[in-house]
Amino acid sequence: MYIFSFEKLDVWQNSRELILTIYKMTVKFPSSEIYGITSQIKRSSSSIVTNIAEGTSRNTNKDKAHFLTISYSSATETLNHLIISKDLNYIA
Repeated sequence: MYIFSFEKLDVWQNSRELILTIYKMTVKFPSSEIYGITSQIKRSSSSIVTNIAEGTSRNTNKDKAHFLTISYSSATETLNHLIISKDLNYIA
């Protein structure tokens, strides 16, 4: 059962699953990265769903689009962190 409108969005649901995957995955990262890439990737992936949710509460299409743009940028940032994590052999 959904309480908020954004919970119905496939993109929000998929992004939420991504966060859970990232949190489980980063547990295996070196402890020396706790304030480095581990923190960065968690924050950027959380920003995806947060901005989708916040955007749905905005009144104008321009405002909604702004938050979706931020969400997309956070998704790109997360992808970059995943590529770097692969380069560092933290993930396969």
